[in-house]
Amino acid sequence: MSNNITERQIEQAYTLARERYTATGVATEQALETLSAISLSLHCWQGDDVGGFESPGGELGGGLAATGNYPGKARNADELRSDLDEAYRLIPGTHRLNLHAIYAETGGSRVARDALRPEHFVSWVDWARQNGHGLDFNPTLFSHPLAESGFTLSSYDPGVRRFWIDHCLACREIGAFFGQALGTACVTNIWIPDGFKDSPADRATPRQILKESLDAILAHKFDRRYNLDSVEPKLFGIGSESYVTGSMEFYLGYAVANQTLLCLDAGHFHPTEGIADKLSAVLIFLDEVLLHVSRGVRWDSDHVVTLTDELQAIAQEIVRGDYLSRVHIGLDYFDASINRVAAWVIGARNTLRALLVALLEPIEQLRQLERAGDFGARLALMEEQKSLPFGAVWDYYCLKQGVPVGAGWLDRVREYEKKELSRRER
Repeated sequence: MSNNITERQIEQAYTLARERYTATGVATEQALETLSAISLSLHCWQGDDVGGFESPGGELGGGLAATGNYPGKARNADELRSDLDEAYRLIPGTHRLNLHAIYAETGGSRVARDALRPEHFVSWVDWARQNGHGLDFNPTLFSHPLAESGFTLSSYDPGVRRFWIDHCLACREIGAFFGQALGTACVTNIWIPDGFKDSPADRATPRQILKESLDAILAHKFDRRYNLDSVEPKLFGIGSESYVTGSMEFYLGYAVANQTLLCLDAGHFHPTEGIADKLSAVLIFLDEVLLHVSRGVRWDSDHVVTLTDELQAIAQEIVRGDYLSRVHIGLDYFDASINRVAAWVIGARNTLRALLVALLEPIEQLRQLERAGDFGARLALMEEQKSLPFGAVWDYYCLKQGVPVGAGWLDRVREYEKKELSRRER
């Protein structure tokens, strides 16, 4: 899959592309400068199928399922960090990492989730500091005996609720530790699997309980320079097809009332429902949001992100609304059927591509046409943009960022697979 194209050819193609974009009033250098400042938060759970290190070989639960058995799954933190290092080397820019609580390193000791502390993540912080990564964090409210009922923070059992409240409290402390240690705020995002498979008789009570649990978790205010709290809604899932306690309406109300971040996951809504339009509506009432870039296929199946119309619509809305400083962009999918490093690289590069396409739009000209009521010209200009050579600009960006151009990165992944992944036992 090596490219035969030379550096000179890449630069020549970029020069021609720059001239085309300049003619539309777009400065490609400015677009690339903006793109280079965007940090995606890669999700650690793609590397080991959401297994974590709490109980090796444990079953994934809580409405989650990773399908496939591609060889080379990371079995410990060192292997996972090695795989992430390889992925980061193939993605232009400097990016973050999103950790789940089950990726704690406890030295072989069994530590209950409500007893997790910052010291169980020191190695992750050291690695992040050495590589220039920020860290984000998530309590893990699934794959646990106290989540088998399908209810955690909205459980009728006060003992179950207390355990998960304490777990979330511990995770917020860990998130603040990350932010203070690395000098960049950690987004600590709460997602729960709570819900009913069939139609409930009482929809209100679990939501009232969830509100009370969240109030207890968020009562202590951390410095926003170090920790940003987020809540994540969902429409339905495995085992919660008929009712999800933490719905979009519930969490939108809660986030606005408490000024937390709201997480918009591209796979957590109806298959025909996009999230791009939600950004401008939500950001009128919230300072910041968290975005989970995923690709649902017929349901919340968390496929590897491809350069779809939906992804491009999300990127356009972020750029057109001037929301780049207010939207925290992370990836969220887990595909065990393909090379896991490749999955990270494909999704991240596509997300960055979509953002670049959006940055190369003549936004001010489009706004002027819209305000003047010239919708025909607006549509024509939007459509003509689609045939402009953004690929030449992307290739040039990759070249200048020191990462492989085109599909050349696949050779690197295959070499890494041969050298490292193939030696791991299933």
